[in-house]
Amino acid sequence: MTRMKIARFGVLLAALSVGGPALAGGEEPFFSLYNSEFVVVIATVLFVALLIYLKVPAMINKMLDARADRIREELDEARRLREEAQGILASYERKQKEVKEHAEGIVTHARQEAAAAAARAKEDLKESIARRLQAAEEQIASAEASAVKEVRDTAVAVAIDAAREVIAKRMTAKDGNALIDQAIDEVGRKLH
Repeated sequence: MTRMKIARFGVLLAALSVGGPALAGGEEPFFSLYNSEFVVVIATVLFVALLIYLKVPAMINKMLDARADRIREELDEARRLREEAQGILASYERKQKEVKEHAEGIVTHARQEAAAAAARAKEDLKESIARRLQAAEEQIASAEASAVKEVRDTAVAVAIDAAREVIAKRMTAKDGNALIDQAIDEVGRKLH
C-alpha cells in the first residue's frame, strides 16, 4: 500500500474508534448494522473507496491541471497581447511624433514662403510705385509741353492779330501791293 492509502486507513480506524461512547450508554453496539452511526461510517468509507477506485481524485487533479494550463495559456496570451499593444502604442507615438515634426516643417516652410512672398510683393509694390511716378512725371512733362505749345500758339496768334491790326492801320494800298508783289516773287524763286 502506498503511504496515502495507509493514512486514509488510519483516518478510517480513528473514525471507527469514536463510537466508544455509544457503547457506554447501553445502546446498540457500535459495530452493529442497527447503529446508524456505524452505517454512516461504512457508507462514507465505501463512498471514499468508490471515489478512489474510480480515480475521481486523479480526474479532479487532471481537470485542475487542465484548468491551470488554460489559465497559464490565457496569461501567456494576455502577456503577448500586452506586448503587442505596447509595440503598437510605441509605433503610434513614433508616428505621431513624425507627423508633428512634419507639420512643424510645413508651418516653418509656409512661414518662409509667406515672408518671401511678402518681400516679393514689397518689391513689386516699389517697382509699381516707381513706374507710376515715372508715368505721372511723363504726363506732367507732356502737359507742360502742351501748355507751353498752347501758350506759344496763343501768343503767336495774338502777335499775328496785333501785327495785322498795326500793319492794316499803317499800310497804304500802294505799300500793300508792293508787299504782295514781293511775296509772289519770293514764292516764285523758292519754287524754281
